[in-house]
Amino acid sequence: MGEVRRVGGTVRRPSGPWTPQVQFLMRALRERGLDFVPRPLGLDDEGAESIEYVVGDVGVYPMPQWVWSDALLVEVGRTIRRLHDATRDLPKPDSGWQRQPVIPVEVVCHSDFAPYNAVCRDGHLVAVIDWDFSVPGPTGWDLGYAAYRWISLTAPENPDGRACGVAEQQRRLSLLCEAYGDAEPHEVLTWAVRRLDDLVEYSIDQAARGDERFLATVAAGHADLYRRDAKWLRETYDVRA
Repeated sequence: MGEVRRVGGTVRRPSGPWTPQVQFLMRALRERGLDFVPRPLGLDDEGAESIEYVVGDVGVYPMPQWVWSDALLVEVGRTIRRLHDATRDLPKPDSGWQRQPVIPVEVVCHSDFAPYNAVCRDGHLVAVIDWDFSVPGPTGWDLGYAAYRWISLTAPENPDGRACGVAEQQRRLSLLCEAYGDAEPHEVLTWAVRRLDDLVEYSIDQAARGDERFLATVAAGHADLYRRDAKWLRETYDVRA
């Protein structure tokens, strides 16, 4: 969201009140050995956030076939687990993020761990980008959304999803949970629905506040798409969320 440009070996993007907190998080994660986090480089002379540019492929719509490989899904699950384990004992302030922490606070979540924020080479995950919406929250906050995007848990009519059938969705959901560890498929499904409900509510609320980023997504019909997917998941998987 917002203008993003490459300047040599860096990426420049608009900064906000949340930027210092996000860059602190990224530095802390790199110090803990999480090399999939790009180097945060502060602000440039124009006040834009500067981040290390990472060479590789990113999944964009329509998603390329390599996004749906089982091997990559396993790497996604293991990477999310590394992130969560590394943040359990990190400071989790109540303010300084783009949004309020999500209760119950267990870890610091990336919040948008999707193919379009994953840099890959030869089908393997090498970096996770766009940490702007990081926020303290429960592990399910990340797992539910990752499941929605990577499996993908979308209604058959969703043009952005992968039309693979319920049995294949269930198989890949089990694979993701096994890769992460200590995660139950139905619990992740419940969080996926909660995330979609929140996306609808949050997008509409931010658009009503005049945030141009969300005015554009609501106008493009994204909120309606998430609402339909949430309804389909509830009905298909008997999710009580």
